[in-house]
Amino acid sequence: MIVELVCSAVALLLYMNTLSADFCYDDSRAIKTNQDLLPDTPWTNILYDDFWGTLLTHSGSHKSFRPLCTLSFRLNYALGSLDPWGYHLVNVVLHCCVTALFTAFCHPLLGGGPWTLLAGLLFASHPIHTEAVAGVVGRADVGAAFCFLLSLISYAQYCCLRANAVHSSGVVWRKALWLSGSLGAAAAALLWKEQGVTVLAMSAVYDLCVVHRLRLQQAVMMVLKRKNMSLLVSLAWLVGFGMILLAARFYWMGNKPPNFSNSDNPAADSPHLLTRVLTFLYMPAVNAWLLLCPDKLSFDWSMDAIPLLRSIADWRNLQSVLFYSGFSLLSCFGLRNPSLQSSKISETNGKSHMSNGKSATNGYSHNHDDNHYRDSNSPKRNGYHKTLRAPQKSLPATESVVVFSLGLLVLPFIPATNMFFYVGFVVAERVLYIPSMGFCLLVTVGLRSMFVRCRSRYSRAFLLSCAAGLVLLYSLKTVRRNQDWQSEEMLYRSGIAVNPAKAWGNLGNVLKNQGKMAEAERAYRNALYYRGNMADMLYNLGLLLQESERFSEALHYYKLAIGSRPTLASAYLNVGIILVSQGNVEEAKRTFHTCADIPDENLKDPHAHKSSVTSCLYNLGKLLHEQGQHEEALSMYKEAVQKMPRQFAPQSLYNMMGEAYMRLNNLEEAGHWYRESLKAKPDHIPAHLTYGKLLSIIGQKSEAEHYFLKAIELDPARGNCYMHYSQFLLEESRLGEAAVMAQRAAELDSSEFDVVFSAAHMLRQASLNEAAERYYGKAADLRPDHPAALMNLGAILHLNGKLKEAESNYLRALQLKPDDFITQSNLHKLWNIMQKQGLRASGT
Repeated sequence: MIVELVCSAVALLLYMNTLSADFCYDDSRAIKTNQDLLPDTPWTNILYDDFWGTLLTHSGSHKSFRPLCTLSFRLNYALGSLDPWGYHLVNVVLHCCVTALFTAFCHPLLGGGPWTLLAGLLFASHPIHTEAVAGVVGRADVGAAFCFLLSLISYAQYCCLRANAVHSSGVVWRKALWLSGSLGAAAAALLWKEQGVTVLAMSAVYDLCVVHRLRLQQAVMMVLKRKNMSLLVSLAWLVGFGMILLAARFYWMGNKPPNFSNSDNPAADSPHLLTRVLTFLYMPAVNAWLLLCPDKLSFDWSMDAIPLLRSIADWRNLQSVLFYSGFSLLSCFGLRNPSLQSSKISETNGKSHMSNGKSATNGYSHNHDDNHYRDSNSPKRNGYHKTLRAPQKSLPATESVVVFSLGLLVLPFIPATNMFFYVGFVVAERVLYIPSMGFCLLVTVGLRSMFVRCRSRYSRAFLLSCAAGLVLLYSLKTVRRNQDWQSEEMLYRSGIAVNPAKAWGNLGNVLKNQGKMAEAERAYRNALYYRGNMADMLYNLGLLLQESERFSEALHYYKLAIGSRPTLASAYLNVGIILVSQGNVEEAKRTFHTCADIPDENLKDPHAHKSSVTSCLYNLGKLLHEQGQHEEALSMYKEAVQKMPRQFAPQSLYNMMGEAYMRLNNLEEAGHWYRESLKAKPDHIPAHLTYGKLLSIIGQKSEAEHYFLKAIELDPARGNCYMHYSQFLLEESRLGEAAVMAQRAAELDSSEFDVVFSAAHMLRQASLNEAAERYYGKAADLRPDHPAALMNLGAILHLNGKLKEAESNYLRALQLKPDDFITQSNLHKLWNIMQKQGLRASGT
């Protein structure tokens, strides 16, 4: 128990600094924008959505069904909303628990003492775990590992009870309970993450190699001759339950494998068989090297981080050959049939001595035959019932532990090998969280074996120093790597050496959010230098240029993004918005229509796509509304409501639907949608103003005034609110109050022509001609080429007796609009007055 606590404490100390880390990388999509975490979302949605909140049966879903992980995120959200500290705390605590369980599981395999401690410390400190522990989405791997170990430990207990010769009802029930617990934990591991189901295969390996100590030939013969029915029944339970879980899992995700983009796994998209085979054979070697020497780590290994192997001549094939050769040698060592004449050394805790003719170590006493089988031709071994004897209190043979370690290293990694289906990554460090258990156990067994065979005290001291040095190096690297996960900026900068295209692109997003536009632009251009066809980077660069009001450049990059990915709805949306601002309304309408018609299939992020499509329909409806095509606008709004995803903020859309119904004189429906807008966002100011206008029309004056005043209360600095209230007061013939509100509006929005111009009208109607003259003058300054502004300025100057200035503004207005009858009439009246007063008119 002390060893487990020590290893857990080390794990806690190494990851304490992650508690202050922010959300990074995939955390935003899995947590910040995942509607399944929100309290008002039915929790049953977790059972039908994938890890990212997309419906499992949707063509764009990654099919990552991990409801237990999503449920844990939801509990985090309920307790602390989006505070990263609570999410990181759960990850660290889970990692400590996994470390303790792994150390406890190693105890009967290694005999406790320093070797069990070494295995636990290697696991606690291994830097490959940083992504799984420091990255919140890595909780899926840590949670799966927790249930994985619970299942293995439960199965080990079941095996101990199965060997008991007593067949009382109590023992039978305990066996059934442990087996049920093992199978239940395996199912839970699957619900944490897909690779968790491989624990059933590991339980079978444990039973065959550790409990019964069979070699390959013996295991095959046992199955063929149907010997040892208790073992066969146990294996049948494991196989049968595994098949049920896999079938249910495949059915639940729609009986279809997931689809991934070319950048996620370039080898899978290669048309050349040789390229796919060589690359997929090379990937396990890369992962093995990351476990052995985790010097270069990255948040993302996709795209061209690892270039494809396209020919036999590629020198990296030598790495594959060396890896598989070493793996084969270890497998042969573990699966060999040792002879009776092999070494009599009993390997346990590195201590061996003879006592009463038997080897005794750490309280375990066993003959050499407990560690090694006699020759298979021995008459005592011809009947497999003796070979398959119950496990003793001795330690398992080194060969058995080696085979189990290799199985623990390989079997949980198989889902990531592209052997049965293509996966959405090249290398993912968090996928190695469970396989690293096999690595740590294998390294410990190797060091223990060398330690036992060393006779020199100095050699043994050197080996122990190497083991301690390895743990220290791993710990230092883990602490250093945790610093990279403190913030997104640090994480992305650390990944530039491995995956420059993706790292520079993500760094650009962070710098842009920090307001460092020039640095962000350089980062985006660096990303495009390494990979020029990245639609996301082209789009992000266009977005940055648009925000910098460099609209022509932005339009260019948006179109490049669309060319690279024709389904990128957000690019269409922004192209349309820029075209509207440039006055190219018809092309904007065509762009919005094109976006709305993009099929909702095989998309990387269907929620973001639906949001962009909804926005396109909304903007298209606004254009039609402004052109007086209210029926067509309403049709677009209704389609937008149908396609709107759950996370879309609908208040503006609902408000515009109310506006369309108002123009069509359907006041009841208009009121309904205004109320829906306010229900979606109770502080939505435009809905307060439009609903107030509707209430005024239907005669509910006091209620209308309440909504106008509420809008002002919500945003006292918005001049538009005062202007709407001023118009209401004007209609109520409260001219003085209307003038005060109009003047306040013009002061707040002094750069808005419509507000200033309307304020001047209000003041004029309230007979405040001096103030009206001042604001008509401001309106004319804002738009010196606006005929109405000049004509009204001339009219108020005319009223105020400033005849020469009035004449000048009338003449300027007529230059811009020569056929304006009102201006012509006013000018002639002015000339008559000037003639009576003996003033010379400029136009006569």
